[in-house]
Amino acid sequence: MSQLINSILVFLVLTGFMLLSSSRLAACIRAIAIQGVLLGVLAIAMQDGRLSTVGVLLPLITAAVKGLVLPWLLFRAMREADAVREVEPLISYNLSIMTGAAALALSLWLGQRLQLPSHASPPLQVPAAFFTSLVGVIVIVSRRKALTQVLGYLALENGVYAFGAAAALRLPVLVELGILLDVFAGVFVMGIAIFHISREFDHIDTDKLAALTDRLR
Repeated sequence: MSQLINSILVFLVLTGFMLLSSSRLAACIRAIAIQGVLLGVLAIAMQDGRLSTVGVLLPLITAAVKGLVLPWLLFRAMREADAVREVEPLISYNLSIMTGAAALALSLWLGQRLQLPSHASPPLQVPAAFFTSLVGVIVIVSRRKALTQVLGYLALENGVYAFGAAAALRLPVLVELGILLDVFAGVFVMGIAIFHISREFDHIDTDKLAALTDRLR
């Protein structure tokens, strides 16, 4: 089981680099979808054979929402906004990958410094979780299009989920579903905002939204 968990965490890191290196929005959305499925499997695998109905149902719901529903909404927003790829990000993709490598090194260092109970987390969980969150922050601050920044927000949340996967299933069901509903509502609102921004300005570049103030005057 530990080998399966480590494999999931390695793939989680690889999807983070995929998100940093790709300019195609469809590929970035697929990376986020893969992360959602991986997190659902991770939450089940972390139970170490002590499966329960709630312990299986909640991760499956999470995987379905993160891996199917949210990507479907993002693909729809991409079509409505007529956005195919991220053009001229604030930092180049090569620099993004280098920044991601530095974030991975920092995450590995933090993973060694942060001591958790041995039964709560495998050695790679903390570094993978920190790295996924840092990738989300990098995407949010280095990309121009609002849709890509939404993907960064989801990556950031995925990192938080991965960090708490060992204890998440011990939380009350309503708390877990409340977190999932909060993410769903956030992406839904962002999708509506992206659609209206695209309809008003014919683009979704956030650095050009200053024109909104001039138009409202």
